[in-house]
Amino acid sequence: MRALVMTAPGGAENSEIRQIEAPHPGPGQVAIDVAWAGLNFVDVMARRGDAGYTAEWPYLPGKEVAGTVRELGEGVTGLAVGDRVVAAPVGGGLAEVVVADVVLTLPVPDGLELRTAAAAPLGLATAVLLLTDAGRLTAGDNVLVHSAGGGVGSAVAQLVPLLGGDGTLIGTVGRPEKAAAAVDLGYHHAFARDEKLADAVRTATGGRGVDLVLDPLGTAALELDLTVAAPGARIVLFGNAGGGEVGALPPLGRLMGGNLSVTGFSHRAFAATAPERLARAIRTTLDLQANSGLGIPLTELPGLEAVPAAHDAMQEGRATGKYVVRVGE
Repeated sequence: MRALVMTAPGGAENSEIRQIEAPHPGPGQVAIDVAWAGLNFVDVMARRGDAGYTAEWPYLPGKEVAGTVRELGEGVTGLAVGDRVVAAPVGGGLAEVVVADVVLTLPVPDGLELRTAAAAPLGLATAVLLLTDAGRLTAGDNVLVHSAGGGVGSAVAQLVPLLGGDGTLIGTVGRPEKAAAAVDLGYHHAFARDEKLADAVRTATGGRGVDLVLDPLGTAALELDLTVAAPGARIVLFGNAGGGEVGALPPLGRLMGGNLSVTGFSHRAFAATAPERLARAIRTTLDLQANSGLGIPLTELPGLEAVPAAHDAMQEGRATGKYVVRVGE
């Protein structure tokens, strides 16, 4: 089978398409013929060689797929060969065949295209869990989202009203020219991350501040997050997109003084330690896609050969919306 293989830490020069042996499922696993795969920043961090994202090289990236069941492992029930499914594999999803645990392999509702469903297992499910489990979104919350134009940021803009949020929704972007696109996604306001950002956020919220911050920038923006936080705000850190050194968390006195909480979130950790909760979030996203109009802008890539350049665009902040790549039929 054809697969994207990352041969060493670095950039596109270390990503290549290879012919490798197709995997077979073990007990409790499912092999899937991949029709579409989603691209996510976690694969960019693995490609860069960020600590903790891959243990060895060569590395097979790809953590969300949509396709059809190819083979069932021992003990698997509730699925049949040929069923349309999405899955969140540990890796290897940017390939013609991938193996995933059955607990994180879910049927695709009738009428929902596999191309669209491919965004559910990681990107959309992460957005759901950020807003619900980690962020505890409630009606009236003002929400601030960094990297608003990316895959997760695009999803949050659609999900907030579907999940009952009706406060002010503010996005930040790395490049000023991307602000208008974020507003088109559903943000009430979108601002570049510059020295004027804190004042802009305060003005947009009428001086109240934000109740929920979703921040994939490591600790690079944490001081800003604390500055614009309303009393009782929740700050959720869910990545380190810049790849720099992560700084210390705020002292307890500062958190207590503002009744603030700083929470960490990891899709990978949910998959490893609480897969049922992740599966529930994936099911929620599929239902919202099928029945409630949840949709994010998709940029379709014609094949695996186009993925390294798309990873470049994501790393350099040039990407907008969600990339999905056609892998098979």
